[in-house]
Amino acid sequence: MASQDPANLTSPSPPALAAVEREIARACAEARRERASVTLIAVSKTFEADAIEPVILAGQRVFGENRVQEAKAKWPALLSTHRGLALHLIGPLQSNKAKEAVALFDAIHSVDRPSLCQALAKEVVAQNKQPQLFVQINTGEEAQKAGIAPADADAFIADCRDNYGLAISGLMCIPPVSEAPAPHFALTAKIAARNGLINLSMGMSADFAIAIQFGATHIRVGSAIFGHR
Repeated sequence: MASQDPANLTSPSPPALAAVEREIARACAEARRERASVTLIAVSKTFEADAIEPVILAGQRVFGENRVQEAKAKWPALLSTHRGLALHLIGPLQSNKAKEAVALFDAIHSVDRPSLCQALAKEVVAQNKQPQLFVQINTGEEAQKAGIAPADADAFIADCRDNYGLAISGLMCIPPVSEAPAPHFALTAKIAARNGLINLSMGMSADFAIAIQFGATHIRVGSAIFGHR
């Protein structure tokens, strides 16, 4: 009998991951959406490979990291061991890290300024690789937070497409912690719709069920899966 490839085996879900999956299924059912319409990004930032491995073995395939350097330190070995994984950069990206980001990540959720667009456009051509790109919208217009102001979003998305040749896949937002998230999700969805974008990266551990109601296609869940950092 041929032996099975360990990379293709799955084990029972860790309880926290299973609980998140149940909540996603419930939220999708309430919103009358298919479960397959929502991609769970397990945010593994600050966690080492030994904490990530059980989640991979349970069948989770999409992971998120905040920093290029941290991801470079732990993910190449995991990616070589386990096939079929996707890695998303969900944190801010410095323009001088664009080369490394395009090489390592399958998606970048933090496109937010012309200098980064220029750097990404160069690397997409140089590496002949097209990661999924999300424009980050600063829906709360918070000074300490990255992202494009809602009033500037349409022009920036057009600039990404027309002047830099970037294939923008969707929008990402992080609502202010002190405000109800629903209006911010609704605003992001409205901007996406009028720009012909179908992907919405919104919702984290505390509010992903609400984000699903407003059309989130990608939810970024860390502490609810891995525990508090």
